[in-house]
Amino acid sequence: MLDLTLACGRYDRVQPLLDGRVRPEGIELNTISIGPEECFWRMLQNSEFDVAEMSLASYSIATANGDERFVGIPAFLSRSFRHSSMYVREDGDIRAPADLAGKRIGVPEYQMTASVWTRGLLVDDFDVDLTDVTWCTGGLEQPGRVERQPLRLPDSVHVEPLAHDSTLSDALVEGDIDALMAPRVPRVFRQTDGIRRLFPDYRARELDYYERTSIFPIMHLVVVRREIVEKHPWVPRSLYKAFCEAKSISTAGLADLPALPYTMPFLLAALEEQEEVFGADPWPYGLEQNRNTLETFMSYLRQQGLCERPPNPEDLFSPSTLVEFRI
Repeated sequence: MLDLTLACGRYDRVQPLLDGRVRPEGIELNTISIGPEECFWRMLQNSEFDVAEMSLASYSIATANGDERFVGIPAFLSRSFRHSSMYVREDGDIRAPADLAGKRIGVPEYQMTASVWTRGLLVDDFDVDLTDVTWCTGGLEQPGRVERQPLRLPDSVHVEPLAHDSTLSDALVEGDIDALMAPRVPRVFRQTDGIRRLFPDYRARELDYYERTSIFPIMHLVVVRREIVEKHPWVPRSLYKAFCEAKSISTAGLADLPALPYTMPFLLAALEEQEEVFGADPWPYGLEQNRNTLETFMSYLRQQGLCERPPNPEDLFSPSTLVEFRI
């Protein structure tokens, strides 16, 4: 039995792996539940874990730049639409995406996956010129955040860090930035009357986006340290099967339970609407089921100056996870 450490968030789709109901073939997992920012940082800086949740953007950029430390598994632990993630001041002059021209927009990191998707939809749906924007990077609630890996950006991309003692939340309130793009809801949105979403009707917009594009944006995947794969080439497939099984267990029969398993009063209505929109599997794993989404994301990496030559989707994943066997 091979002992491996897995670091990831405590999601319902992973919980059967964390509590031992699912055990990867030939592997004994020591699981560590930590948030994505810490997980990505520790993995990219020091390769601390054997298996870990990883930012799709950071992994793709690292792969494009010749960093071969990790091998990907197409188990996409995090997805999210991003129309809800842009914030502006009520007293500012930004009323529509076109008003972002020439403005200063805060992002925790220019390379983060959520920001790549958000910038992509601003270009595709609203013709925003990204080169006409200054991207201000820093911590959302804590000062001093920096990019988790070095970037090689063209001169057309304007990125500058916030002052070392400032946060993005404070910068938005104080007017040092004109808009904020963040995957977490900033505290000032909850606590300050003068902050609003750029798209208050984000739910309707996200539904329209999916119906037009068939894209449910992927945020995170799973990676394994390459040295483990080279020594034990069966590991990626074993892990992939286990992640798929865990997801199936977490979603099986939710609409048929006599008591609500989650603290969501309208869970049944949400599940029925979800199936109507997404079909039987709203959260697909695997390359082919996600090829359009991945190819779109790679085009955004090139468009935004993060990769001159983004990897092909096939190049991100262990070959053993891309082919299904048949009996």
